[in-house]
Amino acid sequence: MHPPSLLLPFLAVVAVLTVTPGPDMVLVLRNGALGGTRAAWWTGLGCCTGIAGHAALAVGGLSALLAASAAAFTVVELVGAGYLVWLGAGALWRARRRQPTADHPGPAGPRNPVDRPGSGDQRDHHPRRRVHYRQGLLTNLLNPKIALLFLTLLPQFVAAGEPRVATTATLAGVFLVVAVLWWRLFSLAVGGLGGWLSRARVRTALDRATGLVLLCIGLRVALEHA
Repeated sequence: MHPPSLLLPFLAVVAVLTVTPGPDMVLVLRNGALGGTRAAWWTGLGCCTGIAGHAALAVGGLSALLAASAAAFTVVELVGAGYLVWLGAGALWRARRRQPTADHPGPAGPRNPVDRPGSGDQRDHHPRRRVHYRQGLLTNLLNPKIALLFLTLLPQFVAAGEPRVATTATLAGVFLVVAVLWWRLFSLAVGGLGGWLSRARVRTALDRATGLVLLCIGLRVALEHA
């Protein structure tokens, strides 16, 4: 099978969409600050799994049912908004609890193992990987706009005469590969800043910033349906 004839312009569009900041990037950055490269990578893998789920539904045509049902779309969007609010509130709460430790660590240093200085990869643990992966997965799965993105974007790059299902599946696979490569590079970049991001004051400021961003995004989506 020949590659889609519109593959290059599709790659250009996908590259722009992938690197555009959104809730997933905020989450990966925040988790990477806490757990280093591995935490960022596992969060990114969760995001990619969510993208793969939406891509599979789009190729199978099932996402069209979600797009056609206003009630179903609203429910999924509100659940996703609630999840973002929950993540944002949690980040703000952790920033508030960490603040005394950041300002007055005392002779023994930070008590929380996550707050110990050193390499982010050394702080990463298997249970935390599952948490980070699940956060990335749910952030994407509970975003129906990604489903609409696939439904509206992929058909635009299926040229006349090309097999629709096969070409759409190929483009969806390309989208996923680009996402995996991006999150790998992004996680390595975050890990490279591990020494700076491991500072308690930096993590507190990052928790505040990401918490506010996630909270605002979730509230904005919720208020749109109020």
